[in-house]
Amino acid sequence: MLAGTSGVGKTETALALAEALYGGEQNLITINMSEFQEAHTVSTLKGAPPGYVGYGEGGVLTEAVRRKPYSVVLLDEVEKAHPDVHEIFFQVFDKGFMEDGEGRYINFKNTLILLTTNAGTELIAGMCKDPELLPDPDGLAKALRDPLLKIFPPALLGRLVTIPYYPLSDEMLGKIVHLQLGRIKKRVEDHHKVPFEYSEDVVKLVVSRCTETESGGRMIDAILTNTMLPDISRAFLTRMMEGTQIERVSVGVEDSNFQYTF
Repeated sequence: MLAGTSGVGKTETALALAEALYGGEQNLITINMSEFQEAHTVSTLKGAPPGYVGYGEGGVLTEAVRRKPYSVVLLDEVEKAHPDVHEIFFQVFDKGFMEDGEGRYINFKNTLILLTTNAGTELIAGMCKDPELLPDPDGLAKALRDPLLKIFPPALLGRLVTIPYYPLSDEMLGKIVHLQLGRIKKRVEDHHKVPFEYSEDVVKLVVSRCTETESGGRMIDAILTNTMLPDISRAFLTRMMEGTQIERVSVGVEDSNFQYTF
């Protein structure tokens, strides 16, 4: 179970594991557990039993795993699911399979199952307020047990390993900005065959704009997607219409705004 505030990289962890273990993000099965807040939605995950509407269509989860037995299964925001939904995973964690609505045994032994939760975020924020007094991961995981027990049954937590996520510091945000800019650099160089470079001031400007702690690293993607990428795309399209060639893309900062040189 990956526990932490929103935007600290829980979903990104699942994507990275799918890439590293199974060869690509296409082998990530994501189930939004907030859609299963009623007891009857168990049948949506496993498939409807004989005589019920939807029989034969397969369950959202079981059918996905049957088709991709080697995959990362991400159960997102699991705290929002109904307690009856939590209980269907006991068999999976104990024996490695789940029986679907048609009585077939779906093998989960080759999957990596990750659950994400925002439970205990206030506790994490309070314990990590002072960067010099950060608790170690084991201590943070133990402190999270009480808030988690208010939501999840002990039988479920006993079958899981809790991995806490620290709130993102400015240094961590800077590293994320470098990663995102690296992806933009690769896209520009692969598609347009021109060098892409940026100054360290660009990284500092993006980090300074990440003022919403609740958004975490998501704010970085929003800033780059809504400002830098449209500006660069517009420049490429303009040059294409004019029939001129862009020799390089250089991004700097001027008056607290991105400055481009093409």
